[in-house]
Amino acid sequence: MSRTFPARSRRGTPVHALDHVDLDVAEGEVLGVVGYSGAGKSTLLRLVNALDRPTSGRVTVAGHEVSSMSERALREVRRDIGMIFQQFNLFSSRTVWGNIAYPLQVAGVPQAEHRARISELLHFVGLADKAHAHVEQLSGGQKQRVGIARALATEPRILLADEPTSALDPQTTAEVLGLLRRVNEELGLTVVLITHEMEVVRSLADRVAVMEAGRVVELGATYDVFASPQHPATQRFVSTLVEKGPPPRALERLRERHPGRMVTLSFRDEHASPADVFAAFIERGVGFELVHGGVEDVRGRTFGHLTFALTGDEQAVADALGHAATLVEITEGGPS
Repeated sequence: MSRTFPARSRRGTPVHALDHVDLDVAEGEVLGVVGYSGAGKSTLLRLVNALDRPTSGRVTVAGHEVSSMSERALREVRRDIGMIFQQFNLFSSRTVWGNIAYPLQVAGVPQAEHRARISELLHFVGLADKAHAHVEQLSGGQKQRVGIARALATEPRILLADEPTSALDPQTTAEVLGLLRRVNEELGLTVVLITHEMEVVRSLADRVAVMEAGRVVELGATYDVFASPQHPATQRFVSTLVEKGPPPRALERLRERHPGRMVTLSFRDEHASPADVFAAFIERGVGFELVHGGVEDVRGRTFGHLTFALTGDEQAVADALGHAATLVEITEGGPS
């Protein structure tokens, strides 16, 4: 699908917000969509929620082609789509209870069913004691919990989250992400998560789609994208959390302090263990000193980029690296 906006002036050019995006989201998965400002993330979300229509192509949600449906037909489909916003979008004039009740009222759910549903949701998000509090009495994390409860009110099948943690501090972010994980695992909801925070993706997403200039430039399992990013845009994102090796200036300082040949070994779950590589060094009399790097965890799977200074006979070092190259990925010095 594509979405093009007309030029704003006679001399301007059309804006291709989405450019031939082909994306499938499996039922029950969490898909993280990342990209810098202007990448097309928000436009993508608006098309999924049928708040906008594609210029070409189609959008199918829960078996319904929403891109061609009438507004009346969309009202019923939107009950299957919950929405969480960056700035919470709560009604300041309503209590917590009233905010959660609003989508039930819009959907025409009988009043008699409201109490049980709202009470259930308040307990689920941990705000049972805040039912009659007003919005201004809540912290940012509590407001987002109300937003999540409101999004779940009509028992949707799909949850769209637009930068749900960017207005929160790190501790509150972790709490909200834990709640979203429960939404996915316990309620079985499909979650599409728009964010520019790779820590959020690492913590929550099963797969990640990286967008740049209206296109999906990389798509894959979150572990694979973090452990081995392919596109330059993805590499920039991942480097905010994971350095593949010391940057050039740091590498220069390391060379001054540590003699020997500087190499970075990249380990993944499917590779041999670091111990196997260390054994290859020891067997050939090669000294090795860890000077940079660490091991990362993505949803229970680990990978790491460890930079070593290797010392010893030049041929022995070359032989050891030749053997190590059959076990793990090796980069000379720092990242290229």
